[in-house]
Amino acid sequence: MVMQNMGMGACIPVIDMKDFSRQNEKLMEACRDWGCFRIVNHSIPESLMMDMKAVSRSLLDLPLEVKLRNSHPVQGKGYTPRNRASPVFEGLGCYDMAAPGALDNFFDQLWCYSSAKGDHIKILKSYTRAWHGHGKEVAYWLGSIWESILMDGLVKLRINKYNYTPEYVGSTGAVLHTVPGFLTILQDDAIIGDLEAVHKETGEYIPVDPMPGSLVVNLGDLAQIWSNGRLWSVKHRVQCYEGRVRLSIAMFVLGPKDGALGAPEELVDSEHPRLYNPMNFEDYRMLRITTRSPTGAIELLRIKS
Repeated sequence: MVMQNMGMGACIPVIDMKDFSRQNEKLMEACRDWGCFRIVNHSIPESLMMDMKAVSRSLLDLPLEVKLRNSHPVQGKGYTPRNRASPVFEGLGCYDMAAPGALDNFFDQLWCYSSAKGDHIKILKSYTRAWHGHGKEVAYWLGSIWESILMDGLVKLRINKYNYTPEYVGSTGAVLHTVPGFLTILQDDAIIGDLEAVHKETGEYIPVDPMPGSLVVNLGDLAQIWSNGRLWSVKHRVQCYEGRVRLSIAMFVLGPKDGALGAPEELVDSEHPRLYNPMNFEDYRMLRITTRSPTGAIELLRIKS
């Protein structure tokens, strides 16, 4: 059961990409014991991160009737308006952003006739190219199987806005959840901290304090399934600490485009029997929705001994 007090003194691991060859074990410990970590000295220029934040703010400040054009037949793949469950949160989405024309279509939905459209597309495409370069760098150290998932799988772009006010301080911006896919690489707000991760052993909420120029990586349920339980899918939430707008930019690596994801044979043996039934991302996403399980759906795939 999750304890409600804040963890004091604990903090998520920080991985320095410039010294990565000597931090591989630290990374694996972070994946195993925390399910989340920060990356510093990565390959995405801080100036580009600031430009991307400005683009995100511009898009999320558009009138509601314009943002609603960011539509998709499947809930959660386009615009998410404020709702009763989260009255301060809204987000725009580009599903399978690496597909040909996906980013152009994303902008066409929002700004069909805008003088700023060209500049914004240029920044977004530069950001996604830098992100893929950074992903390759991380994948190289994580191994070949991770590389195929990180670089060839479904990737969803989400830009999020938390419309905090002073009256909302102390309330929840995003309820406790895990990531359904493989992992998320998050550019969180460099000034306003409100992300909290649940400590694997104690169940305490650990504040993930902001660190300008860094990225946060959260492992998801499919990473735990793929690793046969060796990696941890971190539970996390967003709490309002300050009464002003907070932005974040997330790249969700969801899983392979085709087929089910399960533990490879080299991770299954007599001492480590298979723990979970394989499942593809879309089926698993629907399982979480239909069972209303933002944190516990993975247990529905556990193989009974």
